[in-house]
Parts: sequence; structure tokens; C-alpha cells
Amino acid sequence: MKDLLLYIARNLVDNPEAVSVTEVQGSQELTLELRVAPDDMGKVIGRQGRIAKEIRTVVRAYAQRLGTKVSVDIVD
Repeated sequence: MKDLLLYIARNLVDNPEAVSVTEVQGSQELTLELRVAPDDMGKVIGRQGRIAKEIRTVVRAYAQRLGTKVSVDIVD
């Protein structure tokens, strides 16, 4: 799942070297924290959060196929 999120984010931004994902295991679900360069934050979030919502949808759908729960947080 981490690799999927990295792949999506790196293809959206201008500075792919600055993209990083941290996994935080909670009691119920796995949280993926996405960090990008400040200049690329708008590209990852999108207008009215549409791109961020679709990224979360894709990652959750993939996680559901694996039988796990995942949430994606975009951290600045």
C-alpha cells in the first residue's frame, strides 16, 4: 500500500524526490502519512480536495482487497 501511495503521489508532483510516506500502525487500522514539498501540496490536494479524496479511495479499495483498513493523511 505504501508503494501504491508513493507511485501515485510521485506522478502528481513536480518534485518527486521530496515525497515520503510513513506507516503508523494503530489498534484498528494502518495510517499512511503522506509528505510532499510545500510547493506541491496544492497538486496533491486538488480543488476542493478532489484529488486527495480520490487518492484515499484508491488506497482504501486496494487495502480492502488485502483485508485491511487504511487511512491516508496528508501532512504538511
